[in-house]
Amino acid sequence: MRAVDIIAKKRDYKTLSQAEIEFFINNYVAGIIPDYQMSAWAMAVLLNGMNLKEITALTLAMAHSGDMLDLHKAVKIAVDKHSTGGVGDKTSITVAPIVAACGLPVGKMSGRGLGFSGGTLDKLESIPGYRVDLSPEEFIQQLHDHGIVLTGQSADLAPADGKLYALRDVTGTVPSIPLIASSVMSKKIAAGADAIVLDVKVGKGAFMKNLKDARELAEVMVAIGKLSKRKVIAVLTPMNEPLGCTVGNALELREAVEMLHGTGPDDYRYHCVHLSAYMLLLGKKARTLDEGISMAEKAIADGSAFQKFRELVIAQGGDVSFVDDLEKLPKAKYVENVYADQEGYIAEVNAQEVGETSVDLGAGRAQKSDKIDLAVGIKVFVKIGDKVRKGQTLFEVHAQDKGKQHSAIERLKNAVKYKKAPVKRPPYFHGVIGM
Repeated sequence: MRAVDIIAKKRDYKTLSQAEIEFFINNYVAGIIPDYQMSAWAMAVLLNGMNLKEITALTLAMAHSGDMLDLHKAVKIAVDKHSTGGVGDKTSITVAPIVAACGLPVGKMSGRGLGFSGGTLDKLESIPGYRVDLSPEEFIQQLHDHGIVLTGQSADLAPADGKLYALRDVTGTVPSIPLIASSVMSKKIAAGADAIVLDVKVGKGAFMKNLKDARELAEVMVAIGKLSKRKVIAVLTPMNEPLGCTVGNALELREAVEMLHGTGPDDYRYHCVHLSAYMLLLGKKARTLDEGISMAEKAIADGSAFQKFRELVIAQGGDVSFVDDLEKLPKAKYVENVYADQEGYIAEVNAQEVGETSVDLGAGRAQKSDKIDLAVGIKVFVKIGDKVRKGQTLFEVHAQDKGKQHSAIERLKNAVKYKKAPVKRPPYFHGVIGM
């Protein structure tokens, strides 16, 4: 086989065999196929697409390009959750302890934020000492001993994905559903997941901007799961406005922990309880979705979910006093409000604008090498459909720099749109695929 022949075949709209895809991925990881040929191949995939068998072959080739975790050494069934990224999405920090407290072990490898999409690891690092660099051996041992792990992706898992993703980011080939789907699923399969709940975000604050594309991505990932003998469901969730009331690392961690005590906004609670229920359903702990919901709500109400989170923090070296006393979490020097300049009904709270404003304050990264400030961010006090009066607080801006705070305030004023007539609230979910 020759790399150029495989590139030309995809260029000409032809279907690649499993052997051709494995050849291309394995030789790229080995350094035999150079970046320029992989770039040409990725562009051909972007333009001409792949069928489900091709995408599944690509997914498995990338999953098997490095180590494969066998979590069955520690648990009978390995259940995972993945979000395609959004603004204010801190659900893993709440959901994992809820599910683990219900007796279903959760071993999750999460990522860092890039652009306006926040990362779970950055939020967890608001807790001093919390380790996000567990080795595969430590991961398996902790899952066995405590039934819960939240750490970073091992470099030895799906290295083809890491190498290809970095190349896609600089060659204009990121927005390809076959490449996105195989990227997500290869990491989950390599990490040992038997069953996966996918939270596919759609809207202004998500990578997928419209429901059609989000549904297509979800359907492809669910199909990959089926062809790979994994149980997968995908929940389509709106991301036109931020999820919950906080955007920024320590602020989001606080909100996630408060929800473990049963306190927090309705949209965030709904997401956490239902995603937990779907995981419990796939993991055979709940027989129905309603039973899963009841189990999740009970774990919050009786305090077992919070205690499981404390156990997680201690197991991974974190200072649990920052969880017990949330006032100890990092705080910004300056806090100032943004007020409504008119009365009416909220028609838009632009999630992308809020997310990018948070990045400008220092809460996120424009590039992977950027250092973030754990304390800065934004509190969001209004939702689409709310009726507000002139002078009512819309946002609370947490900043370390007065100049950045002023710029954030001006930008956030433009993130909100009003209507005189009542506005319908968006649904919590657009639907579920794979049930």
